[in-house]
Amino acid sequence: MIGLELLGLAATTLVALGAWESAAHRRRLARIPVRVHVSGTRGKSSLTRLIAAGLRRHGVTTAAKTTGTLPRMILPDGRELPVFRPAGPNIIEQIRIVSAAHALGAQAMVLECMALQPELHWLAEHKLVRATHGVITNVRADHLDVMGPTVADVGRALAGMIPVGGVLITAEREQLSILREAAADRGTRLVTVEDEDLAAVSAEELARFGHTEHGENVALALKVLAELGVPRATALEGMAAADPDPGALTEAELDFFGRRVVFVNAFAANDPLSTERIWRLVRDRHAGIGRTIALFNLRADRPSRTVQLACDCDFWREADRVVLMGSGAYLFARMAARRGVDADRFVYADHTRVDEIFETLIGLCRETTLIVGMANIGGDGLALVRYFSNRARLRARG
Repeated sequence: MIGLELLGLAATTLVALGAWESAAHRRRLARIPVRVHVSGTRGKSSLTRLIAAGLRRHGVTTAAKTTGTLPRMILPDGRELPVFRPAGPNIIEQIRIVSAAHALGAQAMVLECMALQPELHWLAEHKLVRATHGVITNVRADHLDVMGPTVADVGRALAGMIPVGGVLITAEREQLSILREAAADRGTRLVTVEDEDLAAVSAEELARFGHTEHGENVALALKVLAELGVPRATALEGMAAADPDPGALTEAELDFFGRRVVFVNAFAANDPLSTERIWRLVRDRHAGIGRTIALFNLRADRPSRTVQLACDCDFWREADRVVLMGSGAYLFARMAARRGVDADRFVYADHTRVDEIFETLIGLCRETTLIVGMANIGGDGLALVRYFSNRARLRARG
C-alpha cells in the first residue's frame, strides 16, 4: 500500500514538474519577440545562417541554431558553439536552445527545424518554437521513406510546422497549394518568392559571398528579412559577411605534382533534383577540364536516397569514372546494375581512412580533373572535404 502511495506521489510530482517546465518554456518564448522557424528539403542550414546574419547586421540581438552538417548555436556576436547531444539528436533539445537564447537577451531567434516524421513537425512548432515567422525553403523528393511516398506527402509533412496566426514565407512553387491551404487553415499570412524576387538578386550580389550561395536562398532570405524590417542593403551586407555552413557548396583546387584537380563539395545536396542542378552548374563552370569523376558518399541508413540516385538519375553516367564510398556503396552498384550500368564503371573507395580515399581519387586523375562529391556529408564526407581543403593551393568559391 505504501509502495502504491509512493508511486502515485512520484507520478504526481513528475506531472507537476512537466507542467512547470512547459509554463517556464512558454514564458521564455514570449520574451523573445521574433521567432523564425526554418524548414524545407534543401537549404535550411544556409537560410538559417543568412537570416540570422541579416538581423545581426541590422542591430537586432539574435541567437540562431542550425542542425545541418554540424549542429551549432550561433551567438549574438556571431561566434558558434557546438550543440552537445549526449543521447543523439532529439527535437526536445530546442528547449535548451530557447533557454540559452533567452539568457543571452535575444530579441530574435532563428531555429532550423529538426523534425523528419510528420507528427514531429507539428510538435516542434506548436509546442517547442511557436514561431512568429515560419519559413519553408522548398519541397523535394527526399526522406521519402519517412515523409513520403510522394513529393506531395513531403509537402504535407512540412506543412505541419506552419505557425498559427503568424507569417509563412516560402520559395516553393510546385506544392504551393498544399502550403497555402494549411496556412489559411491556421490563419497565417502566406508570402511567396516570385520571379521578380529571383531576378532582383544579381550576379554581382552573389559574387560577394565567399562560397556559392544559390540565388533562390538569397531571395528567400531577403524576403524574410524584409518582413522583419531589415533594409535590403543591410541584409546583403550581413549575409555576405556570415560564415557558411560546413556543407555549403565550395571548391578546392590542388596542384598535385603537375596535375590540376578541382574538388567540389556538393555532398549536402542529396535529393536528385538539387544534385543534378549542381552537377550541371559545376560542369558548365569547368567545361575545359579533361576528366570528370562523380564521387558518391552513400549511407546504409539512407537506402531510399541511394536508390533514388542510382535509379532515378542519369546525369552521373556522363562522368569518366564513378567512385562509390560509404556503407551504401554496394546497394548503389546493385541498383545501377539492374538498369544496365556496366559494373566496371565503378571504383569502390570503401576504405576506413580518408587518406586512402584521397589516394584512390588522385590515382584516377589526369592532367586536369574535376571531382564532384555528392549524396551525403555524413560519415567520411566532411572529413574528405577538409582533407582536400587543407591541401588546396586555392580555396575557390563553389
